[in-house]
Amino acid sequence: MSFSGFIVQLLNGLAGASSLFLVAAGLSLIFGVTRIVNFAHGSFFMVGIYLAYTLVEHLGGSLGFWPAVLLAALAVGVFGALVEIVLLRRLYKAPELFQLLATFALVLVIKDIVLYLWGPDELLGPRAPGLAGSVEILGRQFPSYDLFLIVVGPVVLGLLWLLLTRTRWGTLVRAATQDREMVSALGVNQAWLFTAVFALGATLAGLGGALQLPREPATLEMDLHTIGSAFVVVVVGGLGSIPGAFAAALLIAEIRAICIWLGVVEVFGVTISFSKLTLVTDFLVMAIVLVWRPWGLLGRTQPPNRQAGMHEEPLRKSSRLYVGAAAVFGLTLAAMPFFTANSPYTTVLMIDLLIAALFAASLHFIMGPAGMHSFGHAAYFGLGAYGAALLVRALGMPMELALLVAPVVAAAGAFVFGWFAVRLSGVYLAMLTLAFAQITWAVTYQWDSFTGGSNGLTGVWPSAWLADKRTYYWLTLVLVLAAVVWLRRVLLSPFGYALRAARDSVLRADAIGVDVKRMQWTAFVIAGAAAGLAGSLYAFSKGSISPESLNVSKSVDGLVMVLLGGIQTLAGPVVGAVTFTWLHDTVARNTDYWRAMLGGIILLLVLLFPQGIAGFARELGDKLRRKVPRAENTEARS
Repeated sequence: MSFSGFIVQLLNGLAGASSLFLVAAGLSLIFGVTRIVNFAHGSFFMVGIYLAYTLVEHLGGSLGFWPAVLLAALAVGVFGALVEIVLLRRLYKAPELFQLLATFALVLVIKDIVLYLWGPDELLGPRAPGLAGSVEILGRQFPSYDLFLIVVGPVVLGLLWLLLTRTRWGTLVRAATQDREMVSALGVNQAWLFTAVFALGATLAGLGGALQLPREPATLEMDLHTIGSAFVVVVVGGLGSIPGAFAAALLIAEIRAICIWLGVVEVFGVTISFSKLTLVTDFLVMAIVLVWRPWGLLGRTQPPNRQAGMHEEPLRKSSRLYVGAAAVFGLTLAAMPFFTANSPYTTVLMIDLLIAALFAASLHFIMGPAGMHSFGHAAYFGLGAYGAALLVRALGMPMELALLVAPVVAAAGAFVFGWFAVRLSGVYLAMLTLAFAQITWAVTYQWDSFTGGSNGLTGVWPSAWLADKRTYYWLTLVLVLAAVVWLRRVLLSPFGYALRAARDSVLRADAIGVDVKRMQWTAFVIAGAAAGLAGSLYAFSKGSISPESLNVSKSVDGLVMVLLGGIQTLAGPVVGAVTFTWLHDTVARNTDYWRAMLGGIILLLVLLFPQGIAGFARELGDKLRRKVPRAENTEARS
């Protein structure tokens, strides 16, 4: 830990901050104007570096490098504009979360397009001409290209500041960030303004990717890794604040650099590996900032919503026809193992479908009626799974008891995380839940002696009487149905109606004496317990558990399930979970490019059923019921 090493690491942090800022600035612009949580922004970064690689090969590494970088950024900008015109423009009137679902589907499609065009191997580009060497700083060699990147960030910040403050277009963008409807009322073509902003944001992401060509190889994992870091920077800096994004990028990148410089340090006899903290540094910073300053470093406080939420019909108890259909469906599920006796895989798939349904239902519990969007719900699923595995392996607890105690472990995690989360709202709340989930994942991933680290835990099998998969299926069916019915009963209770009232108007609910934060906190714990039960069932069904169960991709899968089924219906999460899991399994087994096909199907469903599959079915049923009385009245008059 020398002083020269410290300075060099700080310079490394500045270079990384510039690259991170380019992506985050584009994401911040897009969200500030269009209000779209663009999951595909990391894909633009990935496409930028792949395009730069190809263009450099065709134009020549010596004279064609810099034109290739600029052309790659512009091409990504044009691609972003086409995406906005062809797809997202059709979804601006849809709920914001369905726009998120569409951009997630776009991530899947773009990933497989890149896989088809460039293959699965890593691609490392040439060094930048004129900047291939290094300079000596305090006796250490530092890459000249990184010095160039350090300059790029402030230059782009300055150009963006001039564009947004010294041009008419920039004035319109800033006005749209504050009030999009007013800008449209003044006669501004809102559609083309959105397209221009989206194209500029995509160009910045493409430029950030292209400039990384000499520093790191192009890989297919860049998209989700990049979008996670970019979201953190945007939220820490303050939504819609370009200077805030720059300050947050500097803060996060420098903290990473310092952790690398510190390495392994012994504090009061305890060995701490700061280098391992780089896996979760971003999310630790985000959690601390949001707890201290909920609107970000340079963001603005959001005024409470004085308007009622979207009109929805009140929740009502199920009709006799609905209860009868549900009973028949339950009996059919119970009889499934008899019809699939010759196909053991079908029984395993049915167990996975049931577990996914419970996981999605638990997430819907806080997303739909409570209005709290969680991007880190996998934390409670993983806590339940690891809780069950550790109770059996470390404490020797019987499997049956561990299956019931594990949800309590997940509920305890939700109790702690929820206390912080319910003090925020909107995207800030969602990102804080993501931060807690990633922190939990990092602890699990690195605690080799307790959780098994990256290898996870194996040998977690159910008791002997449940060794037959059909018997375990029936146990899973009983527990999942009981949990889903319990969640439904809670939502139909006074507690559930109070949750929905707080979601629709916090001020009105508070005025009539509803303790909004306490009720939302309770909802977090209930949802966490249900997700923990799903996790414990999953652990025993697979016989093992790994950190992947807590990863952000698991949380995203839950979001997709809820949105695909329909967030405004109680049956939506179950329908969405079954649809998504079945599609994922079927498509993945029948094509190498399963992501693109799955993403295309999701896009098609989003365009055809923006209210979700179950939501569409409910609307169709309501229309049919309204037509029947009209027909009867017509016959009576005649």
